[in-house]
Amino acid sequence: MSIILLIIGFVILIKGADLLVDGASALAKRFKVSDIVIGLTIVAFGTSAPELVVNLFASFQGNTEIAIGNIVGSNIANIFLILGVAGIIYPLTVKKDTVWKEIPLSLLAALVLGFMANDALLDGRGYSMLSRIDGLILLCFFAIFLYYTGGIAKSNEVEDDEIHKYKLSKAILYIAIGLVGLVGGGKLVVDAAVSIATWLGVSQAVIGLTVVAVGTSLPELVTSAVAALKKKPDIAIGNVVGSNIFNIFWILGISAVIRPLPFNPVANMDILMTILASFLLFVWMFIGERHKLQRWQSVLFILIYVGYTGLLFARG
Repeated sequence: MSIILLIIGFVILIKGADLLVDGASALAKRFKVSDIVIGLTIVAFGTSAPELVVNLFASFQGNTEIAIGNIVGSNIANIFLILGVAGIIYPLTVKKDTVWKEIPLSLLAALVLGFMANDALLDGRGYSMLSRIDGLILLCFFAIFLYYTGGIAKSNEVEDDEIHKYKLSKAILYIAIGLVGLVGGGKLVVDAAVSIATWLGVSQAVIGLTVVAVGTSLPELVTSAVAALKKKPDIAIGNVVGSNIFNIFWILGISAVIRPLPFNPVANMDILMTILASFLLFVWMFIGERHKLQRWQSVLFILIYVGYTGLLFARG
């Protein structure tokens, strides 16, 4: 029953995010907001909404292992699994700005998280946690990232005809249904994940790093796979890298402000995997064809992810 509820929760969560993005984009369009700004704000927030809602419920309910595991696991899955799948479908050419600014920023986010989460290791405390101060610092980094994306918006006024132009009443209805779906789906996912972890006898962290992380990353998976099929590598890779930055700076920042998140040093392996994912993506840009994620590299990404998942369950 818990597995069925988890699947139902994911479906409601993702459909809710989809309706929220459609409604909010249509509403913004009516107020003459440019499409690139909609893409960098509403759509980006929308694809990260499942992670955000799951983390909010996990934080409020005190299931902090799921809160951290969901974000770290999503970031690992985004690069190793999602870019792996997208890169196999179509080799991804990456823009110079993405190589030198956005990928290093996602690496910086993972490094900052590693330092903040290891109080016991760095200053000799008896415990480690992401405190409210840490959360506020992460949100400050996020504000800098938003300022950077705002600069991109000003220099790239591109119109996208795929944004629907609904009536005002329909746009507001979509937003309302989307929010209800996010809240209801998020609660189902967290409750079912805790139940499954108890039933399997594994830690909540392992379920958060695997099942919950992949489930909340489904919007990114669909977006990147479709973009690769349509031969739009900028969307495929930008979606993933942007999501990773959002996840740490925005979602973990908000989660830690709501409730400080105790950190188990065992999870350092998972943070190291997050760092490795962004580092490898950066290095791959200079091996073989420059600034391109090739198929053999994508296959290697997926193999690393399969091996890492196996280690998680052996550990868990």
